[in-house]
Amino acid sequence: MISRFLKSREALLAGAIVLLTILIAIRFPAFVSAANLVRVFNDTSILIILALGQMMVILTRCIDLSMAANLALSGMVVAMLNAAMPGIPVPALIALAIAVGAILGAFNGIFVWKLNIPPIVVTLGTLTIFRGLVFVLSGGAWVNAHQMSDAFKAFPRAVFFGLPVLSWVAIFIVVLMTVLIGRTALGRAFYAVGGNPTAAVYTGIDVGRTRFVAFTLAGALAGLSGYLWISRYAVAYVDIAGGFELDIIAACVIGGISIAGGIGSVGGAVLGALFFGVIKNALPVVNISPFWQLAISGAAIILAVAFNARAERRRGRIILRQSEAAS
Repeated sequence: MISRFLKSREALLAGAIVLLTILIAIRFPAFVSAANLVRVFNDTSILIILALGQMMVILTRCIDLSMAANLALSGMVVAMLNAAMPGIPVPALIALAIAVGAILGAFNGIFVWKLNIPPIVVTLGTLTIFRGLVFVLSGGAWVNAHQMSDAFKAFPRAVFFGLPVLSWVAIFIVVLMTVLIGRTALGRAFYAVGGNPTAAVYTGIDVGRTRFVAFTLAGALAGLSGYLWISRYAVAYVDIAGGFELDIIAACVIGGISIAGGIGSVGGAVLGALFFGVIKNALPVVNISPFWQLAISGAAIILAVAFNARAERRRGRIILRQSEAAS
């Protein structure tokens, strides 16, 4: 088992993260201080949550380009509500953000399921619609820190056992997704639908319904991230998280989630997000210009895609067989 783990994509990625961190620490020792590593993890927490949501969608051989727009719309809804009625408890606002995100995700899923429209077309359209709704809802105005209640802003920053609540939320989602993907029939259905949709039908799996559930759950995580993002940065505006959908997909690809569906793991998605988070935090530290930061991030994505394609040809779709054997 240890030998198999050492040959896995997750072990390779973990080694790359450790090596990258050591190289940065040689020049800037403070980068590996406990406080800074906690800060890097906390900065990456939202990306981890979103990458796990995107992973579910990609496993079913779909893609969701609207997750960042979903985040922006869900976050704007709760930010405006908090500004108008600061007495509403924070748990109620979090539940509302999750519900709004889930509805927006279900909107994507119903088009993919019932109308059989390609996911990339549906989510490209809803990306624009959600961004437009953020503008219509807010009138283009910002919701600033002084308009938000103290409890609304304080929740993700509160520290328990040395970690901010934002980080604990990410850890909780990772555990939840590990159980969902690895120990439930729904998780196995995600792999089956992405691995071979035709065979999945013959085993009694409703392909369209499974994809709908994946989009809905991903939307719920985007809604949760909407509250976490806006409360942490204490500002909401139309272009919030603009372009972040590319970071989400990049984290999945780097983590070994196959765009062709059916291959991937929770550990891979988390490590992919962490790898991306370390790069994003480290490059400014070593004074790399913003242009080269984008170029290096893009090169990492291309290398990951090339590595994935080669690995898939070599090993085939063994993840589904492993899940079936474990069940």
